[in-house]
Amino acid sequence: MSSGQQARAQAAAITPSAQSPDHEPVPGDRVRALFDGHRLSPGQRRIAQYLIDHLTEAAFLSITELAERVGVSQPSVTRFATSLGFSGYPALRDALQPIALSKVAGSPETREQFRHNELQAAVDAEIENLENVRRLLADTNQVLGIGRELARSVPLTVLGLRISVSLAEYFAYAARRIHPDVRLVTRGGSVAYDALLQSREAGGTWVLAFAMPRHAKETLSALKAARSAGLKIVLITDSTLGPLVDEADVALTAATGARLVFDSYAAPGMLSAALLQAMADADPERTQARLEGYEQVADQHGFFL
Repeated sequence: MSSGQQARAQAAAITPSAQSPDHEPVPGDRVRALFDGHRLSPGQRRIAQYLIDHLTEAAFLSITELAERVGVSQPSVTRFATSLGFSGYPALRDALQPIALSKVAGSPETREQFRHNELQAAVDAEIENLENVRRLLADTNQVLGIGRELARSVPLTVLGLRISVSLAEYFAYAARRIHPDVRLVTRGGSVAYDALLQSREAGGTWVLAFAMPRHAKETLSALKAARSAGLKIVLITDSTLGPLVDEADVALTAATGARLVFDSYAAPGMLSAALLQAMADADPERTQARLEGYEQVADQHGFFL
C-alpha cells in the first residue's frame, strides 16, 4: 500500500486474546479492593486515590504526613480508615504496607534505584503510568469490544472540556480518517447538551469522553446530559473513583504525570491510540478505503512536505 499509515494500521492490528489472562492481582488492584463497596465522600476519595497513586510511599507515612500530602485534616484520615472497617489509621497502614512491599519486590531489578533530579523522577512516574496502561491492555478482548462499539456509532461524539480538550481533539482528528462521522464537543453547558442531543437523534449510540484533573463540574453535567439523551459513555480518566466514573458505562483509567508544574499525558495518549487501533480493526475494509482516499486527496493538494 502507498501509505505508511495504512501499513502501520494493518501491521498493528490487535490479536484477540484467547481468554482473559489469569494474573495475580497487581498491588494497585489489591489496594482498590479495600475501597470497593464503600461509599466515600469527596475528601475520602482523594485520600483513596493518593494511596493508589503513591502506594510505596504512602503506606509508610504518618497520619500527619498523609493528611498534609492529600490536603485534608488528620481526623478526616481517621474517619476514612474507620469507614473502611479498620480500627483507625494505624490498622489501615498495617494492611497497606505488605502490599507496598510486594510492589517494590516485584519491580524490575534493572530499574535505577535512585532518581538524580526532578525531571528524571517525572519521567519515571510516567513510565509507571504507562506500565499500568500496559496491564490494562493485557486482555485485548476488552479494547477490541470497545473499538467495535465506537466504530459502529454513527455519528461518534468525542467530548473533552477544559484541560481535556487537547486529548479529545487528537482523538477526533485521527478518528475522522477511519470513521465517517466524528463530532467533537469542547464546550460545556447548553452547547454540549445540544450537540449530544443532535448526535443521538442522528443515530449515534456512544460518546467517548476525556476527563483529566482538575475535573470540571461541567464535564459531569455533560455526561449526565449524554446519558439522559440515551447515549452510552466510554470514559478515559485518571481516577477509578468518583461521580464521573459512576456516570460511565465503561471507564478506562490512565493516570496523568503530576510531578511537574503542569500535568503530562503520556498514558492517556497511549490509551487513546490503542482505542483508535481497535476502531480500525473493527472494520478493516472501511479503514483501508478511507485512509487511501485521504492519501489521494492529501497528495493531490500537496498537504504535506
